Amino acid sequence: MKSVPELRIAPCSDAPVNPAGDYVLYWMVAFRRTRWNFSLQRAVEWCIELNKPLLIFESLRAGYGWASDRFHRFIMDGMADNEESLKKAGVTYYAYAEPSPDADKGLLAALADRACVVVTDDFPAFFIPPMIKAVSTSLPVLLEKVDSNGLLPMRAADQVFTAAQFFRRFLQKELPSHLSQSPEADPLKGKKLQPPVPVPAAVLKKWPPLSPELLRGDPKALSAFPIDHHVPCVERRGGLQEGSRTMKHFLESKLSLYPENRNHPDEDATSALSPYLHFGHNSVHEIFHRLAEQEEWSPDHLLGKVTGGRAGWWRMSEAAEAFLDELITWREIGFNMCRLREDYERYDSLPDWALKTLAVHAKDRRRYLYTLEDFEAAATHDPLWNAAQTQLLREGRIHNYLRMVWGKKILEWTPSPRKALEVMIELNNKYALDGRDPNSYSGIMWCLGRYDRAWGPERPIFGKVRYMSSENTIRKVRVGEYMEKYR
Repeated sequence: MKSVPELRIAPCSDAPVNPAGDYVLYWMVAFRRTRWNFSLQRAVEWCIELNKPLLIFESLRAGYGWASDRFHRFIMDGMADNEESLKKAGVTYYAYAEPSPDADKGLLAALADRACVVVTDDFPAFFIPPMIKAVSTSLPVLLEKVDSNGLLPMRAADQVFTAAQFFRRFLQKELPSHLSQSPEADPLKGKKLQPPVPVPAAVLKKWPPLSPELLRGDPKALSAFPIDHHVPCVERRGGLQEGSRTMKHFLESKLSLYPENRNHPDEDATSALSPYLHFGHNSVHEIFHRLAEQEEWSPDHLLGKVTGGRAGWWRMSEAAEAFLDELITWREIGFNMCRLREDYERYDSLPDWALKTLAVHAKDRRRYLYTLEDFEAAATHDPLWNAAQTQLLREGRIHNYLRMVWGKKILEWTPSPRKALEVMIELNNKYALDGRDPNSYSGIMWCLGRYDRAWGPERPIFGKVRYMSSENTIRKVRVGEYMEKYR
């Protein structure tokens, strides 16, 4: 069995390990999968070292920001997959969803009271860091958080990178030593763990597990939760199984078209993997592994020198390298920002040059001004913008290229850049399946200058921030069928 790299493990308290406990507890909060998961692998390591069974506790809160039918259903789809998988593996799995905010108060402590050690997920954004920090000192046993976010361990970088080119150079220098340290595909396979133990009866009585109706997707059962029922579920299912199918379809049928067609909404050549990555149903390590197999690639093929370029370093096909730059460079630079800056979602975290130029033009006259309600209802004068917002409302996603235009126009049609950021965060986090994620915040903040440079000519409202328009987009990319579909 491969050991989880120490760089990915962080103790959250000084509490001891209790060898006399009944089980090892894995508190699953971000990497909601049973495969390619360093956190699960670390929990299994403890089980073997202490000769104890494993109890996996996956929780779903009711009081998180923007909680809705859409997100609850997507997460519960994953819970159904996990229950099926872990039942076959002979591991105790306890899925719990709060019927009301703070109903789970005391639940983790009750489970930890019987545990030898608690392992959880190290995710750097949204409510997860403060939640883990809040409970870390109250548990009677050691709590460890484990990083299974990306190919590069987050702690491998101790500085914030302000541009993709700088981060890419760092990756090309640092990443080769980590490529062999991937998690096990199935951390439970072949492991002789102690027989499973039941969840303590007192816990189940006070905090009943998720019902079979909810795991099956019964909408009536979902309606009882105190969440936003005006944000409906989407057709796409969540979970490891659907995430794996999406990955397989992209690699086999869409990857070859990626360089030429990914920016054309009519072609829909993007991977569609971001919701599964956000909710932890897919692993970047597995995606990379499958791609490397398909490309017949090994680390020996690496260029061997740092270039900082988007292409050529991996020595894979053009399509594979274009996809990897999005999957690794652009995704993981957001994790770097969120881990090292607690203000990652605040306006003042923008680069100085962007703050200065936006301040100069903050009071420029806007030809159009819309309220949050106008934006939310896709009720602007711009058919392309309305189509992008309609896709967000219906499907929980916006085509990658159009999300940039979507954000730029919000900047142009709001009273100030600060208000523009508020609107972008509210709409994205309320409706996007991949919202509330480091990568998602990167996309929003890019619209205001993060990871970019000053551009000319200087324009009203935008100043030196990169300008994009619907008119130019319609001329550059194929959007006719897209606009018809989402009009």
